[in-house]
Amino acid sequence: MADNSSIAGGFALRQPSYRLIIVQILVIIFLCINMLLIGTFFKTESFHTSARYLLFAVMLLSDNSFLLIVSDILVVLTALRVVMEVWLCIIVFFVVLLYNMVTPITLTVMTLERYVAICMPLRHAELCSTRNTVHCILIIHGISSIPCIVILSVFFASASASVYKQNMICSVEIFILYPWHNHLRSAVSQFFFLIMCIVIVFSYYKLMKVAKAASGENKKSTLRGLTTVLLHAFQLLLCLIQLWCPFIEAAALQIDINLFFIVRYSNYVVFVLASRCLSPLIYGLRDETFFLALKKFYRS
Repeated sequence: MADNSSIAGGFALRQPSYRLIIVQILVIIFLCINMLLIGTFFKTESFHTSARYLLFAVMLLSDNSFLLIVSDILVVLTALRVVMEVWLCIIVFFVVLLYNMVTPITLTVMTLERYVAICMPLRHAELCSTRNTVHCILIIHGISSIPCIVILSVFFASASASVYKQNMICSVEIFILYPWHNHLRSAVSQFFFLIMCIVIVFSYYKLMKVAKAASGENKKSTLRGLTTVLLHAFQLLLCLIQLWCPFIEAAALQIDINLFFIVRYSNYVVFVLASRCLSPLIYGLRDETFFLALKKFYRS
């Protein structure tokens, strides 16, 4: 995940005349869809006290307001070869990397919320209260900042003071001064995703046990919970694929520079733009309560 910020921040468009236009069209479409989902949340008061929908809104805002917008600005600046001082790039990089991590961690917490709702129903109201959810959102952002802090701390310790005043195209590659920096970045990312995968598998296993023992309406509710966890697993899989994108791009670079730019462009469109929009849209449409609120908001 951390590695994928190289796509958001450092990918170049060799032929901006058509690739940049395609990206801007997709960004506008995806922003409109996400804004529709966000508007539905804010217009429906009952969602404001539900842990499930509060976390969903955090994921939407992370993808929409920060990652899509900021990463698209970086894509435009890179395509136009606009440079900025390194200290400013550090701030932008921190925001992109932070909210690149917020989404998968929020997905993991949403999975745990479904686990509590189905496997511990008597404690759900207590554990998933509005107050606890707000605290959880703050913790999510704190945990998401750890990879940023690690990567930037290593950079600060290795870079000379003159580097911060240099003008460069803003890309995560400028923070990789030595090969071991890249290895450290990959190790941190893979550690986070290992923990997330363990949580997803654990929750699915527990829900499977409850589903086998349940009957009637309880069984239907549990099966819906299983489907939700599977959807979270699919969304997390897209994030895992993003983690491997830089390795694929590096292999493409060894073959041909033009192939490298094509692969990086494709990765950005499919695994950054499309995945950040389509997954929340599918999640919102399959939730009956949210879907009804979405139709009401759209008609109004």
